[in-house]
Amino acid sequence: MTTQSSMHFYLDWAKERLDEMDATLASLEGTAGKVRADARAKADLALTEIRNRRDDFQQIIEKQREAGEATWVAVKATLESDWKAFEASVQKYIEAAGEQIGAREAAFRAGVDAQMKAWQEVAGKLHNAAAGFAADRRGEVEAIVKRMKDDAAGAEAKLDKLSRAGAQSWSALNSALAETRAAFDRANQAAQDAFKNAR
Repeated sequence: MTTQSSMHFYLDWAKERLDEMDATLASLEGTAGKVRADARAKADLALTEIRNRRDDFQQIIEKQREAGEATWVAVKATLESDWKAFEASVQKYIEAAGEQIGAREAAFRAGVDAQMKAWQEVAGKLHNAAAGFAADRRGEVEAIVKRMKDDAAGAEAKLDKLSRAGAQSWSALNSALAETRAAFDRANQAAQDAFKNAR
């Protein structure tokens, strides 16, 4: 079960990133028709790059889905690099598209929504899994799940406040998303560790 629990951490980590990529891509595709003609070629090129990076990310996950933990450690390092390249491609699109179409805000909101959904899914999955534990161990896992839900609520409040503030740079918005993404990773790892120890 330990290997399976470790695998959940890696798969949850990868799924959260992939879901955020999907949401960001969809939001940017929704703004593409509003890009000024003089910026359209550059924006379209960036959008193609974003789409390709997302597709590559998904292919790596699918290829390694059943791999062992040692493989996932290396795969995660590759995916982290790919994630950074994806973010750089999003930055290119936002710079090319300009502020008039709201691409920055749309991409930020999509990232927030994807992150919150990931927090809820992982917390729900762990809560359901805890039901099979002995009472003393179930309490430990449920406490971690509660903390995860509380952290998610805090992250959402912080991101919503930043979103409402309006005139934030893409760098500030992206930094806030990275911070809450890292909090998700820590909470997910703590929950998976508690899950392992409770078995």
